[in-house]
Amino acid sequence: MIIKERAIVIRYAEAFIVHARKEIGLTQALADITAVKNLIRDTPQLKEFLDAGDITAYEKAGLMERVLKGSIAEVSLNFLKLLLDKKRMGLFLDIAEYLRVTYAHEGEEPVLLRSSLMLDLSLIKRLEDKLQETFGRKFKFYIDVDNTLLGGIQVIIGNTILDGSLRKRLFDLKEKLKGIEVHS
Repeated sequence: MIIKERAIVIRYAEAFIVHARKEIGLTQALADITAVKNLIRDTPQLKEFLDAGDITAYEKAGLMERVLKGSIAEVSLNFLKLLLDKKRMGLFLDIAEYLRVTYAHEGEEPVLLRSSLMLDLSLIKRLEDKLQETFGRKFKFYIDVDNTLLGGIQVIIGNTILDGSLRKRLFDLKEKLKGIEVHS
C-alpha cells in the first residue's frame, strides 16, 4: 500500500473508531467491521458488486442497507455508506485490517516471555498476575521457547527486559570475576 493510501486508511479508520466508541463502544464497533469484512471476503459476488464502476453509490448503499440492517449498528452502516459515497469502499478491507491490528488488544500491552523450556500454564498465569500487579497494566503474553537461554526466563515488555536467564547470570558472574584481583 502506498503511503498516501495508508494515510487515508488510517484517517477513515480513526475517525470511525472515535465516533463509534461513543455510540456503541469499541467491542461492538470492531465486531461490526469484522462481520462486514467476513461477509465481503466470503461473498465474491458482493465484492464484485461493490467494485463495479457502473453501479451508483446510492444503489450500493441500498444493497448494503438491505443486507446488513439489523445485523450491525447504525453507526457502522453509516460508515459503510460514507465510504461508498466518497468512493473509498475499495479501502474497506485495509481499514478493517488496520482496526483489527490497532485495537484488537486495546488496553493490553504485548509481552514476550522467553524460556529455555516449555512452562506450565499455572506458572505463566502467576507470572502474568505478578507483572500486572507490579506494573499496573494488562498484558497480552506471547511465549517463545529459546534454548540459547540455557535456563531461566526472560520477560520483554516494550523496551524493558527483565532477564532471569542462566545465560545472563553466567555473564554477570564472568564480569564480576574479571574485576577480582588475585593475590598470591
